[in-house]
Amino acid sequence: MSGDRVTLRLPREHSFLSVAHLVVGGLAVRLNLSFDQLEDLQVALAELLEQRESDEEITISVQISGDMIEVELGPFDETLTTELARADGGDDEVGLRRVLETVVDEIDVAHRDGKPWIALRKRVEA
Repeated sequence: MSGDRVTLRLPREHSFLSVAHLVVGGLAVRLNLSFDQLEDLQVALAELLEQRESDEEITISVQISGDMIEVELGPFDETLTTELARADGGDDEVGLRRVLETVVDEIDVAHRDGKPWIALRKRVEA
């Protein structure tokens, strides 16, 4: 993808995570996302940011290209990969993968330096 990219590195402290939502929301406005589309992205982002199994900083990269917005997050621990492999959360819970598949168009897991990174892509509807 080519286009505008904004990258943030944030502590995983809850008070800093709202900055990620603000940046994603601001960039989504450039694509003229509907409220529902923006809300979908924010739900996906919130679900992944709640996966705070580490004290390591999190990097969030947002790229806009044509009719697509892509959000990459990481690094995560391998427990996230396991969680994404399950369709449901057990005990009548909805699993992380199902939530993400409901609100974004594409989910990719890549490994960088031995740790999972997640890429979420959402198309802009005309």
